Amino acid sequence: MNDRTELSEFLKSRRARLRPEDVGLRDYGGVRRVAGLRREELARLAGVSIAHYTRLEQGKGDSVSDEILDAVGAALRLDTDELAYLHRIARPPVPCAGAAASPDVPAGLRHLLESFVMTPALVVGRHTQIVGWNQLAVAVFGDFPALPEHRRTLSHLLFAEPYLRELHRTGWERAAREQVAHLRVLLGRYRGDARLAAHIDHMRELSADFARMWAEHPVAQVRSRTYVLHHPVVGELTLHGQLIALPDEPSCCGLDLFAAEPGSASEQALRKLGTL
Repeated sequence: MNDRTELSEFLKSRRARLRPEDVGLRDYGGVRRVAGLRREELARLAGVSIAHYTRLEQGKGDSVSDEILDAVGAALRLDTDELAYLHRIARPPVPCAGAAASPDVPAGLRHLLESFVMTPALVVGRHTQIVGWNQLAVAVFGDFPALPEHRRTLSHLLFAEPYLRELHRTGWERAAREQVAHLRVLLGRYRGDARLAAHIDHMRELSADFARMWAEHPVAQVRSRTYVLHHPVVGELTLHGQLIALPDEPSCCGLDLFAAEPGSASEQALRKLGTL
């Protein structure tokens, strides 16, 4: 991957998903040689010259103003996460604090993990490596601590471990796509992080499903989500997840917490798993 290619392919992917009728343009019929809008149609919608937009789609965004990026984003109907990503990848990388291959989890954070008796909890690094966890997380998501350290990532669990695919069953595609979309957010946030780029390249080679989803350029910050899991010991388990940012820990992406609805069968199932 390189910055120019990523910017170019991202813009093309978003232009391809729009049809003339979606944006109020007349379609005069006939065979269109491109999927979605033509460059000149997009430039007209954004109120910028075709030369400006063509230069941007060629990956040359250094001299483009924020106003033009916002106008292009509005014309492409980008959501908040996609627009933030566009601004990041159109600019030269901003140096960011380095991330260790295996970040140390501070003692206070480890104690916090252990205190979550009814909450599976993970500390996740920049390229989704799992660097901290409590025992309930292992009981729910499998014996991932036994994996080699370089494979102990959320990406590997979802795309290379049959246990996780079976745990999610019909919800696997959505969970996997969320993971790919979140990795792209991290790619924009931590540009220049060689380990993150290497992880993405590795996953593209390792998994055809990952490569397929990555090529679709999803972009979305992981926030709240709900998983319906099919656990081999306690059966169906509905968990509500929340990724909490850890801004004072530059090597870590966040604290991932999962909870069941109070008084539910899933809460009872978590309680049972906690006693095993």
